Amino acid sequence: MRQESENKPVTPSSSSISYLKFQNLADMFKVILYAAESPLGSSPMLYRIKSDNRDILFIESGMLTSVVHYYIITQDKEPADKWIQLKRLTGEYDFVDKIGDDTKSLYVPILELEKSTFDFPL
Repeated sequence: MRQESENKPVTPSSSSISYLKFQNLADMFKVILYAAESPLGSSPMLYRIKSDNRDILFIESGMLTSVVHYYIITQDKEPADKWIQLKRLTGEYDFVDKIGDDTKSLYVPILELEKSTFDFPL
């Protein structure tokens, strides 16, 4: 007889979620570059949400049972551009309005979220 729990998706519990707060954007973008250069070649998505009147940029990584959220609270005005151009060789970055044609750059969209269940430790 099949157990009912076999049909339920595996989700991380709140105790298996870690939050790492960066001091600057450049360091957070290094995580994206590092992931993009890994053997799997997948870069994490970059999300933006307003929480408690603060802009938060974050990426999420992890497996089924543990998740790490890397985040930074941005103090400047919100970026008007919707993409980050990360230069693979130098780690420099720019906010841009669209995907460019620089093959040595990684273009990461900034995805705007309206709501989230994450409780960032501000």
